[in-house]
Amino acid sequence: MAEEHYDAIVIGSGFGGSIAAYRLAEKGIKTLVLERGKWWPITDRQDTFCTYREPDGRAAWLSDETVMFEPKPINKYVGLLERHIEDGITVWCAAGVGGGSLVYNTVLYQPSRANWNRVFPPEIPYDEMDAVYYPRVRSVIKPSPIPGDVLESDYYLSTRIMAEQASLAGMKVRRADLGSDWDVVRQELQGEKKPAAIAGEIWYGINSGVKRSLDHNYLSLAQETGCVEILALHQVTEIAEAGKNQYRITCDRINEQGEVQETKTFVTSKLFLAAGSMGTSKMLVRAKATGKLPALNDYVGQFWGNNGDTFATRKVSARTNGGQGGPASIIIEHHDNPILPQAIIVFPEWDAPEGTLTTLGMTLPADLGAFRYDPDTDRVRLTFRLDSPGNQKMLEAVDLTYALLDDNNPYEMPIKGSLNFSGHYFCPINGFPEPSNQSVVHDKTQAGAGVTAHPCGGVVLGKACDMYGRVQGYPGLYVVDAALIPGCTAATNPALTIAALAERCMEQIVAKDFG
Repeated sequence: MAEEHYDAIVIGSGFGGSIAAYRLAEKGIKTLVLERGKWWPITDRQDTFCTYREPDGRAAWLSDETVMFEPKPINKYVGLLERHIEDGITVWCAAGVGGGSLVYNTVLYQPSRANWNRVFPPEIPYDEMDAVYYPRVRSVIKPSPIPGDVLESDYYLSTRIMAEQASLAGMKVRRADLGSDWDVVRQELQGEKKPAAIAGEIWYGINSGVKRSLDHNYLSLAQETGCVEILALHQVTEIAEAGKNQYRITCDRINEQGEVQETKTFVTSKLFLAAGSMGTSKMLVRAKATGKLPALNDYVGQFWGNNGDTFATRKVSARTNGGQGGPASIIIEHHDNPILPQAIIVFPEWDAPEGTLTTLGMTLPADLGAFRYDPDTDRVRLTFRLDSPGNQKMLEAVDLTYALLDDNNPYEMPIKGSLNFSGHYFCPINGFPEPSNQSVVHDKTQAGAGVTAHPCGGVVLGKACDMYGRVQGYPGLYVVDAALIPGCTAATNPALTIAALAERCMEQIVAKDFG
Protein backbone atom coordinates (compact mmCIF):
# COMPACT_ATOMS: atom_id res chain seq x y z
CA MET A 1 0.00 0.00 0.00
CA ALA A 2 1.28 3.44 -0.91
CA GLU A 3 1.71 5.71 2.10
CA GLU A 4 0.35 9.24 1.95
CA HIS A 5 2.21 11.89 3.96
CA TYR A 6 0.70 14.91 5.68
CA ASP A 7 2.16 17.62 7.89
CA ALA A 8 -0.50 16.77 10.48
CA ILE A 9 -3.24 14.19 10.81
CA VAL A 10 -6.27 14.44 13.08
CA ILE A 11 -8.29 11.32 13.95
CA GLY A 12 -11.86 12.32 14.74
CA SER A 13 -13.91 15.43 13.98
CA GLY A 14 -15.71 16.17 17.25
CA PHE A 15 -14.99 19.14 19.49
CA GLY A 16 -11.28 18.37 19.95
CA GLY A 17 -10.64 17.27 16.38
CA SER A 18 -12.44 20.13 14.68
CA ILE A 19 -10.60 22.70 16.79
CA ALA A 20 -7.26 21.01 16.14
CA ALA A 21 -7.96 21.01 12.40
CA TYR A 22 -8.95 24.66 12.34
CA ARG A 23 -6.04 25.94 14.40
CA LEU A 24 -3.54 23.92 12.34
CA ALA A 25 -5.05 25.07 9.06
CA GLU A 26 -5.13 28.67 10.27
CA LYS A 27 -1.31 28.50 10.39
CA GLY A 28 -1.07 27.02 6.89
CA ILE A 29 -0.29 23.47 8.05
CA LYS A 30 -1.43 20.80 5.57
CA THR A 31 -3.82 18.72 7.66
CA LEU A 32 -5.82 15.55 7.08
CA VAL A 33 -8.89 14.73 9.18
CA LEU A 34 -9.96 11.08 9.31
CA GLU A 35 -13.57 10.50 10.41
CA ARG A 36 -15.20 7.08 10.57
CA GLY A 37 -18.73 8.49 10.18
CA LYS A 38 -20.39 10.29 7.29
CA TRP A 39 -21.35 13.85 6.48
CA TRP A 40 -24.87 14.83 7.60
CA PRO A 41 -25.84 17.95 5.59
CA ILE A 42 -29.17 19.50 6.55
CA THR A 43 -31.62 19.46 3.63
CA ASP A 44 -34.57 21.69 2.80
CA ARG A 45 -36.71 18.54 2.87
CA GLN A 46 -35.76 18.07 6.54
CA ASP A 47 -34.91 14.43 5.98
CA THR A 48 -31.22 14.24 6.92
CA PHE A 49 -31.83 12.26 10.10
CA CYS A 50 -34.34 9.67 11.17
CA THR A 51 -36.64 10.46 14.08
CA TYR A 52 -37.36 8.86 17.44
CA ARG A 53 -40.83 7.93 16.23
CA GLU A 54 -39.62 6.35 12.97
CA PRO A 55 -36.06 5.12 13.55
CA ASP A 56 -33.96 3.47 10.88
CA GLY A 57 -30.28 2.72 10.28
CA ARG A 58 -29.36 6.39 10.60
CA ALA A 59 -29.96 6.10 14.36
CA ALA A 60 -27.11 3.69 15.16
CA TRP A 61 -23.56 2.84 14.14
CA LEU A 62 -23.55 -0.46 12.20
CA SER A 63 -26.20 -2.07 14.38
CA ASP A 64 -29.22 -4.15 13.48
CA GLU A 65 -31.24 -2.55 16.28
CA THR A 66 -31.57 0.88 17.83
CA VAL A 67 -29.26 1.51 20.78
CA MET A 68 -31.47 3.99 22.67
CA PHE A 69 -34.97 3.58 24.07
CA GLU A 70 -36.77 0.30 23.40
CA PRO A 71 -34.75 -1.68 20.82
CA LYS A 72 -36.27 -1.72 17.34
CA PRO A 73 -34.92 -3.56 14.30
CA ILE A 74 -33.16 -1.32 11.78
CA ASN A 75 -31.02 -1.70 8.68
CA LYS A 76 -27.29 -1.77 9.36
CA TYR A 77 -25.87 1.63 8.47
CA VAL A 78 -23.18 4.12 9.51
CA GLY A 79 -25.62 5.87 11.81
CA LEU A 80 -25.05 8.43 14.52
CA LEU A 81 -24.81 6.54 17.82
CA GLU A 82 -22.58 3.67 18.86
CA ARG A 83 -23.25 1.76 22.06
CA HIS A 84 -20.31 0.37 24.05
CA ILE A 85 -21.48 -2.27 26.51
CA GLU A 86 -18.58 -2.34 28.95
CA ASP A 87 -17.85 -3.97 32.28
CA GLY A 88 -20.14 -2.09 34.66
CA ILE A 89 -21.47 0.63 32.38
CA THR A 90 -22.92 1.31 28.93
CA VAL A 91 -21.49 4.24 26.98
CA TRP A 92 -23.02 6.04 24.01
CA CYS A 93 -20.65 7.65 21.48
CA ALA A 94 -21.23 9.63 18.31
CA ALA A 95 -20.09 8.95 14.75
CA GLY A 96 -20.18 11.47 11.93
CA VAL A 97 -18.46 14.60 10.66
CA GLY A 98 -18.93 16.90 13.64
CA GLY A 99 -18.78 14.12 16.23
CA GLY A 100 -20.71 14.71 19.42
CA SER A 101 -22.05 18.05 18.21
CA LEU A 102 -24.45 16.14 15.95
CA VAL A 103 -26.15 14.37 18.85
CA TYR A 104 -25.68 16.47 21.98
CA ASN A 105 -28.20 18.63 23.85
CA THR A 106 -26.34 21.75 22.61
CA VAL A 107 -25.53 22.67 26.24
CA LEU A 108 -22.30 24.69 26.51
CA TYR A 109 -21.99 24.94 30.28
CA GLN A 110 -18.96 26.38 32.06
CA PRO A 111 -17.99 24.88 35.45
CA SER A 112 -17.91 27.01 38.57
CA ARG A 113 -14.52 27.96 39.96
CA ALA A 114 -15.01 25.86 43.10
CA ASN A 115 -16.01 22.73 41.19
CA TRP A 116 -13.21 23.21 38.63
CA ASN A 117 -10.63 23.30 41.41
CA ARG A 118 -11.94 20.00 42.78
CA VAL A 119 -11.28 18.20 39.48
CA PHE A 120 -8.52 19.81 37.43
CA PRO A 121 -4.84 20.23 38.32
CA PRO A 122 -3.67 23.68 39.48
CA GLU A 123 -1.39 23.90 36.42
CA ILE A 124 -4.56 24.66 34.44
CA PRO A 125 -5.82 27.74 36.30
CA TYR A 126 -9.50 28.57 36.22
CA ASP A 127 -8.79 32.26 35.63
CA GLU A 128 -6.98 31.42 32.38
CA MET A 129 -9.81 29.21 31.15
CA ASP A 130 -12.43 31.79 32.15
CA ALA A 131 -10.68 34.76 30.57
CA VAL A 132 -9.30 33.19 27.37
CA TYR A 133 -10.40 29.75 26.28
CA TYR A 134 -14.07 29.50 27.19
CA PRO A 135 -14.72 32.87 25.50
CA ARG A 136 -12.71 31.74 22.45
CA VAL A 137 -15.02 28.78 21.93
CA ARG A 138 -18.12 30.90 22.40
CA SER A 139 -16.85 33.39 19.82
CA VAL A 140 -16.92 30.62 17.18
CA ILE A 141 -20.02 28.60 18.09
CA LYS A 142 -22.00 31.64 19.30
CA PRO A 143 -24.26 29.99 21.90
CA SER A 144 -27.18 31.80 23.48
CA PRO A 145 -29.87 31.03 26.10
CA ILE A 146 -33.45 30.17 25.24
CA PRO A 147 -35.32 33.41 24.42
CA GLY A 148 -38.38 34.39 26.41
CA ASP A 149 -40.83 34.10 23.53
CA VAL A 150 -39.73 30.50 22.91
CA LEU A 151 -39.73 29.63 26.60
CA GLU A 152 -43.31 30.79 27.10
CA SER A 153 -44.65 28.64 24.24
CA ASP A 154 -46.61 25.54 25.18
CA TYR A 155 -43.88 23.29 23.81
CA TYR A 156 -41.53 24.33 26.63
CA LEU A 157 -43.96 23.68 29.45
CA SER A 158 -41.64 21.10 31.04
CA THR A 159 -38.86 23.66 31.21
CA ARG A 160 -41.06 26.16 33.01
CA ILE A 161 -42.40 23.61 35.46
CA MET A 162 -38.89 22.40 36.34
CA ALA A 163 -37.72 25.98 36.86
CA GLU A 164 -40.61 26.72 39.16
CA GLN A 165 -40.18 23.53 41.17
CA ALA A 166 -36.46 24.12 41.60
CA SER A 167 -37.13 27.64 42.84
CA LEU A 168 -39.61 26.35 45.39
CA ALA A 169 -36.90 23.99 46.63
CA GLY A 170 -34.46 26.92 47.01
CA MET A 171 -32.18 25.87 44.15
CA LYS A 172 -30.51 28.11 41.62
CA VAL A 173 -31.99 28.07 38.12
CA ARG A 174 -30.09 29.36 35.13
CA ARG A 175 -30.77 29.41 31.42
CA ALA A 176 -28.04 27.42 29.71
CA ASP A 177 -25.88 28.75 26.91
CA LEU A 178 -26.95 26.59 23.99
CA GLY A 179 -25.45 26.00 20.57
CA SER A 180 -28.94 26.28 19.07
CA ASP A 181 -30.33 28.58 16.40
CA TRP A 182 -33.41 30.06 18.02
CA ASP A 183 -34.60 31.63 14.77
CA VAL A 184 -34.97 28.11 13.41
CA VAL A 185 -36.92 27.10 16.52
CA ARG A 186 -39.20 30.08 15.88
CA GLN A 187 -39.71 28.85 12.31
CA GLU A 188 -40.84 25.53 13.76
CA LEU A 189 -43.20 27.29 16.16
CA GLN A 190 -44.66 29.36 13.31
CA GLY A 191 -45.17 26.34 11.07
CA GLU A 192 -42.54 27.39 8.54
CA LYS A 193 -40.53 24.24 9.27
CA LYS A 194 -41.69 20.80 10.33
CA PRO A 195 -41.50 20.27 14.11
CA ALA A 196 -38.13 18.83 15.07
CA ALA A 197 -36.58 20.52 18.10
CA ILE A 198 -40.02 21.39 19.48
CA ALA A 199 -41.03 17.76 18.91
CA GLY A 200 -38.27 16.68 21.29
CA GLU A 201 -35.68 15.38 18.81
CA ILE A 202 -32.09 15.51 20.10
CA TRP A 203 -29.86 12.45 19.91
CA TYR A 204 -30.74 11.32 16.39
CA GLY A 205 -30.03 14.82 15.08
CA ILE A 206 -32.46 17.69 14.47
CA ASN A 207 -33.72 17.92 10.88
CA SER A 208 -34.66 21.59 10.95
CA GLY A 209 -31.03 22.64 11.43
CA VAL A 210 -31.36 23.97 14.98
CA LYS A 211 -27.96 22.67 16.12
CA ARG A 212 -24.90 24.83 15.52
CA SER A 213 -22.91 21.65 14.98
CA LEU A 214 -19.19 21.75 14.26
CA ASP A 215 -19.59 21.14 10.53
CA HIS A 216 -21.16 24.60 10.40
CA ASN A 217 -18.46 26.49 12.30
CA TYR A 218 -15.03 25.10 13.22
CA LEU A 219 -14.85 22.53 10.42
CA SER A 220 -16.28 24.94 7.88
CA LEU A 221 -13.69 27.54 8.87
CA ALA A 222 -10.96 24.92 8.61
CA GLN A 223 -11.99 23.98 5.08
CA GLU A 224 -12.13 27.62 4.01
CA THR A 225 -8.37 27.88 4.59
CA GLY A 226 -7.69 25.38 1.81
CA CYS A 227 -5.27 23.53 4.10
CA VAL A 228 -7.61 20.84 5.44
CA GLU A 229 -8.86 17.66 3.80
CA ILE A 230 -11.65 15.76 5.59
CA LEU A 231 -12.06 12.10 4.68
CA ALA A 232 -15.36 10.70 5.94
CA LEU A 233 -16.06 6.97 6.19
CA HIS A 234 -12.41 6.29 7.03
CA GLN A 235 -12.20 4.06 10.10
CA VAL A 236 -8.77 3.93 11.76
CA THR A 237 -7.76 0.39 12.72
CA GLU A 238 -4.21 0.92 13.99
CA ILE A 239 -1.64 3.54 14.90
CA ALA A 240 2.05 2.67 15.17
CA GLU A 241 5.57 4.03 15.11
CA ALA A 242 6.93 4.65 11.62
CA GLY A 243 10.54 5.51 12.40
CA LYS A 244 11.79 8.15 14.78
CA ASN A 245 9.04 10.62 15.69
CA GLN A 246 6.90 9.41 12.80
CA TYR A 247 3.49 7.73 13.03
CA ARG A 248 1.72 5.38 10.67
CA ILE A 249 -2.06 5.30 10.61
CA THR A 250 -3.86 2.36 9.03
CA CYS A 251 -7.51 2.82 8.18
CA ASP A 252 -10.31 1.21 6.21
CA ARG A 253 -12.36 3.19 3.77
CA ILE A 254 -15.87 1.85 4.25
CA ASN A 255 -19.21 2.28 2.53
CA GLU A 256 -22.46 3.25 4.23
CA GLN A 257 -23.09 -0.35 5.23
CA GLY A 258 -19.70 -0.59 6.92
CA GLU A 259 -18.15 -2.81 4.24
CA VAL A 260 -14.43 -2.28 3.66
CA GLN A 261 -13.69 -0.84 0.23
CA GLU A 262 -9.94 -0.46 0.64
CA THR A 263 -7.26 -0.22 3.30
CA LYS A 264 -5.10 2.90 3.32
CA THR A 265 -2.04 4.08 5.23
CA PHE A 266 -0.93 7.58 6.14
CA VAL A 267 2.28 8.83 7.75
CA THR A 268 2.86 12.02 9.71
CA SER A 269 5.19 13.49 12.31
CA LYS A 270 2.27 15.24 14.05
CA LEU A 271 -0.64 13.01 15.00
CA PHE A 272 -3.64 14.38 16.91
CA LEU A 273 -5.99 11.89 18.54
CA ALA A 274 -9.55 13.15 18.84
CA ALA A 275 -11.68 10.01 18.55
CA GLY A 276 -13.39 10.70 21.87
CA SER A 277 -12.61 9.28 25.27
CA MET A 278 -13.59 5.77 24.22
CA GLY A 279 -11.98 5.78 20.78
CA THR A 280 -8.72 7.50 21.72
CA SER A 281 -8.24 5.50 24.91
CA LYS A 282 -8.90 2.15 23.28
CA MET A 283 -6.63 3.01 20.37
CA LEU A 284 -3.68 3.87 22.62
CA VAL A 285 -4.18 1.01 25.09
CA ARG A 286 -4.17 -1.46 22.19
CA ALA A 287 -1.12 0.19 20.59
CA LYS A 288 0.83 -0.11 23.82
CA ALA A 289 -0.19 -3.72 24.48
CA THR A 290 0.59 -4.90 20.95
CA GLY A 291 3.98 -3.19 20.80
CA LYS A 292 3.01 -0.58 18.20
CA LEU A 293 3.61 2.27 20.68
CA PRO A 294 5.53 0.49 23.45
CA ALA A 295 6.89 3.62 25.15
CA LEU A 296 3.46 4.79 26.30
CA ASN A 297 3.44 5.06 30.07
CA ASP A 298 1.29 3.07 32.47
CA TYR A 299 -1.16 5.93 32.98
CA VAL A 300 -2.58 5.32 29.49
CA GLY A 301 -6.03 3.80 29.94
CA GLN A 302 -6.48 5.06 33.51
CA PHE A 303 -8.66 7.68 35.27
CA TRP A 304 -11.85 7.19 33.24
CA GLY A 305 -15.18 8.47 34.53
CA ASN A 306 -18.83 8.78 33.52
CA ASN A 307 -18.96 12.53 34.22
CA GLY A 308 -21.12 11.75 37.24
CA ASP A 309 -24.08 11.18 34.91
CA THR A 310 -27.38 9.99 36.34
CA PHE A 311 -30.82 9.82 34.75
CA ALA A 312 -34.21 10.03 36.42
CA THR A 313 -37.88 10.58 35.70
CA ARG A 314 -39.90 12.68 38.16
CA LYS A 315 -43.67 12.73 38.53
CA VAL A 316 -45.47 16.04 38.98
CA SER A 317 -49.14 16.83 39.34
CA ALA A 318 -49.43 18.95 36.22
CA ARG A 319 -49.45 18.62 32.47
CA THR A 320 -45.83 18.63 31.29
CA ASN A 321 -45.68 18.05 27.53
CA GLY A 322 -42.78 15.79 28.46
CA GLY A 323 -41.96 14.77 24.89
CA GLN A 324 -41.69 18.28 23.51
CA GLY A 325 -39.42 21.31 23.69
CA GLY A 326 -35.83 20.43 22.85
CA PRO A 327 -32.96 20.44 23.19
CA ALA A 328 -32.30 21.14 26.88
CA SER A 329 -32.65 24.74 28.02
CA ILE A 330 -32.23 25.26 31.78
CA ILE A 331 -29.81 24.07 34.45
CA ILE A 332 -30.70 23.47 38.08
CA GLU A 333 -27.65 24.00 40.30
CA HIS A 334 -27.44 22.37 43.72
CA HIS A 335 -23.76 23.06 44.30
CA ASP A 336 -24.23 23.20 48.05
CA ASN A 337 -25.42 19.60 48.12
CA PRO A 338 -23.65 18.30 51.27
CA ILE A 339 -22.62 15.04 49.57
CA LEU A 340 -21.41 16.20 46.15
CA PRO A 341 -22.20 19.27 44.01
CA GLN A 342 -25.03 18.55 41.62
CA ALA A 343 -26.30 20.06 38.36
CA ILE A 344 -29.46 18.89 36.60
CA ILE A 345 -30.88 19.56 33.16
CA VAL A 346 -34.40 18.72 32.03
CA PHE A 347 -34.80 17.49 28.46
CA PRO A 348 -37.65 16.05 26.39
CA GLU A 349 -38.19 12.30 26.28
CA TRP A 350 -40.27 11.62 23.17
CA ASP A 351 -42.41 8.86 24.72
CA ALA A 352 -42.59 10.31 28.24
CA PRO A 353 -45.99 9.98 29.96
CA GLU A 354 -47.86 13.19 30.62
CA GLY A 355 -47.05 14.54 34.07
CA THR A 356 -43.39 13.50 34.09
CA LEU A 357 -40.07 15.33 33.79
CA THR A 358 -36.97 13.58 32.45
CA THR A 359 -33.70 14.80 33.89
CA LEU A 360 -29.95 14.31 33.61
CA GLY A 361 -27.86 14.90 36.73
CA MET A 362 -24.11 15.52 36.71
CA THR A 363 -21.67 15.42 39.61
CA LEU A 364 -18.16 14.20 40.47
CA PRO A 365 -17.44 10.45 40.21
CA ALA A 366 -15.17 9.41 43.06
CA ASP A 367 -13.84 6.03 41.92
CA LEU A 368 -12.56 6.07 38.35
CA GLY A 369 -12.35 3.22 35.87
CA ALA A 370 -9.67 1.79 33.57
CA PHE A 371 -9.22 0.18 30.16
CA ARG A 372 -7.54 -3.21 29.71
CA TYR A 373 -6.41 -5.06 26.59
CA ASP A 374 -7.58 -8.65 26.09
CA PRO A 375 -5.07 -10.50 23.87
CA ASP A 376 -7.50 -13.38 23.27
CA THR A 377 -10.03 -11.13 21.56
CA ASP A 378 -7.63 -8.35 20.49
CA ARG A 379 -10.04 -5.90 22.06
CA VAL A 380 -9.88 -3.26 24.76
CA ARG A 381 -12.50 -3.25 27.50
CA LEU A 382 -13.44 -0.63 30.07
CA THR A 383 -14.14 -1.50 33.70
CA PHE A 384 -16.09 0.99 35.82
CA ARG A 385 -17.64 0.04 39.15
CA LEU A 386 -20.84 1.90 39.88
CA ASP A 387 -21.28 -0.17 43.05
CA SER A 388 -18.06 1.07 44.63
CA PRO A 389 -18.50 3.13 47.82
CA GLY A 390 -17.18 6.27 46.14
CA ASN A 391 -19.46 6.02 43.13
CA GLN A 392 -22.47 5.26 45.29
CA LYS A 393 -22.05 8.83 46.52
CA MET A 394 -23.03 10.00 43.02
CA LEU A 395 -26.43 8.40 43.47
CA GLU A 396 -26.75 9.53 47.09
CA ALA A 397 -26.05 13.11 46.02
CA VAL A 398 -28.55 13.22 43.17
CA ASP A 399 -31.20 11.37 45.21
CA LEU A 400 -30.83 14.03 47.91
CA THR A 401 -31.40 16.74 45.30
CA TYR A 402 -34.50 14.98 43.99
CA ALA A 403 -35.77 14.47 47.54
CA LEU A 404 -35.59 18.23 48.12
CA LEU A 405 -37.46 18.85 44.89
CA ASP A 406 -40.10 16.28 45.80
CA ASP A 407 -40.53 17.47 49.39
CA ASN A 408 -41.01 21.06 48.30
CA ASN A 409 -43.36 20.24 45.42
CA PRO A 410 -46.21 18.02 46.62
CA TYR A 411 -48.57 16.54 44.06
CA GLU A 412 -51.55 18.75 44.74
CA MET A 413 -50.12 21.98 43.37
CA PRO A 414 -52.36 24.61 41.80
CA ILE A 415 -52.09 24.38 38.03
CA LYS A 416 -54.06 27.28 36.60
CA GLY A 417 -52.26 30.57 36.97
CA SER A 418 -49.10 29.17 38.48
CA LEU A 419 -47.26 28.41 35.28
CA ASN A 420 -47.74 31.62 33.31
CA PHE A 421 -44.46 33.27 32.46
CA SER A 422 -43.45 36.79 31.56
CA GLY A 423 -41.15 35.66 28.78
CA HIS A 424 -38.07 37.29 30.24
CA TYR A 425 -36.66 34.41 32.23
CA PHE A 426 -38.53 32.09 34.54
CA CYS A 427 -40.38 34.66 36.62
CA PRO A 428 -44.07 33.66 36.94
CA ILE A 429 -46.48 36.54 36.59
CA ASN A 430 -48.69 35.32 39.39
CA GLY A 431 -45.96 34.41 41.86
CA PHE A 432 -45.12 30.96 43.09
CA PRO A 433 -47.95 28.69 44.20
CA GLU A 434 -48.42 27.94 47.86
CA PRO A 435 -47.58 24.36 48.84
CA SER A 436 -50.65 22.19 49.14
CA ASN A 437 -52.13 21.51 52.55
CA GLN A 438 -53.20 18.08 51.42
CA SER A 439 -51.08 15.21 52.67
CA VAL A 440 -50.10 13.58 49.38
CA VAL A 441 -47.19 11.17 49.53
CA HIS A 442 -44.75 11.89 46.75
CA ASP A 443 -43.28 8.90 44.94
CA LYS A 444 -39.58 8.85 45.70
CA THR A 445 -37.54 9.87 42.66
CA GLN A 446 -34.61 7.52 42.20
CA ALA A 447 -31.82 8.03 39.69
CA GLY A 448 -29.86 5.44 37.77
CA ALA A 449 -26.27 5.62 36.55
CA GLY A 450 -25.87 2.59 34.31
CA VAL A 451 -25.35 4.59 31.11
CA THR A 452 -23.51 7.72 30.07
CA ALA A 453 -23.22 9.88 26.97
CA HIS A 454 -20.37 11.87 28.54
CA PRO A 455 -17.30 9.59 28.73
CA CYS A 456 -14.25 11.39 30.10
CA GLY A 457 -10.66 10.28 30.66
CA GLY A 458 -8.31 7.48 29.75
CA VAL A 459 -5.34 9.61 28.61
CA VAL A 460 -5.37 12.24 31.31
CA LEU A 461 -3.61 15.60 31.56
CA GLY A 462 -0.57 15.50 33.82
CA LYS A 463 -0.50 11.69 33.78
CA ALA A 464 -0.44 10.11 30.31
CA CYS A 465 0.01 13.58 28.76
CA ASP A 466 1.56 16.87 29.76
CA MET A 467 -0.70 19.81 30.53
CA TYR A 468 -1.16 20.53 26.82
CA GLY A 469 -2.04 17.07 25.53
CA ARG A 470 1.45 15.98 24.47
CA VAL A 471 1.58 12.22 25.00
CA GLN A 472 4.43 11.23 27.30
CA GLY A 473 7.22 9.35 25.50
CA TYR A 474 6.16 10.28 21.98
CA PRO A 475 7.07 13.69 20.53
CA GLY A 476 4.53 14.74 17.93
CA LEU A 477 1.73 12.58 19.36
CA TYR A 478 -1.12 14.53 20.93
CA VAL A 479 -4.52 14.02 22.56
CA VAL A 480 -7.04 16.87 22.23
CA ASP A 481 -10.39 15.37 23.22
CA ALA A 482 -12.34 14.17 26.26
CA ALA A 483 -9.72 11.49 26.97
CA LEU A 484 -7.66 14.31 28.56
CA ILE A 485 -10.25 14.97 31.27
CA PRO A 486 -9.90 13.27 34.68
CA GLY A 487 -13.29 11.59 34.93
CA CYS A 488 -15.67 14.54 34.67
CA THR A 489 -15.99 18.21 33.78
CA ALA A 490 -16.85 19.36 37.29
CA ALA A 491 -20.65 18.91 37.34
CA THR A 492 -21.30 20.22 33.83
CA ASN A 493 -22.00 18.89 30.35
CA PRO A 494 -18.51 18.30 28.88
CA ALA A 495 -18.74 19.87 25.40
CA LEU A 496 -17.63 23.41 26.28
CA THR A 497 -14.76 22.26 28.50
CA ILE A 498 -13.51 19.75 25.90
CA ALA A 499 -13.50 22.54 23.35
CA ALA A 500 -11.84 25.09 25.65
CA LEU A 501 -9.08 22.64 26.64
CA ALA A 502 -8.53 21.84 22.96
CA GLU A 503 -8.14 25.56 22.23
CA ARG A 504 -5.63 25.82 25.07
CA CYS A 505 -3.67 22.79 23.88
CA MET A 506 -3.59 23.91 20.25
CA GLU A 507 -2.42 27.42 21.06
CA GLN A 508 0.63 25.99 22.84
CA ILE A 509 1.30 23.18 20.34
CA VAL A 510 1.10 25.32 17.22
CA ALA A 511 3.34 27.97 18.79
CA LYS A 512 5.97 25.62 20.21
CA ASP A 513 5.98 22.38 18.19
CA PHE A 514 5.83 23.56 14.58
CA GLY A 515 9.04 25.12 13.37
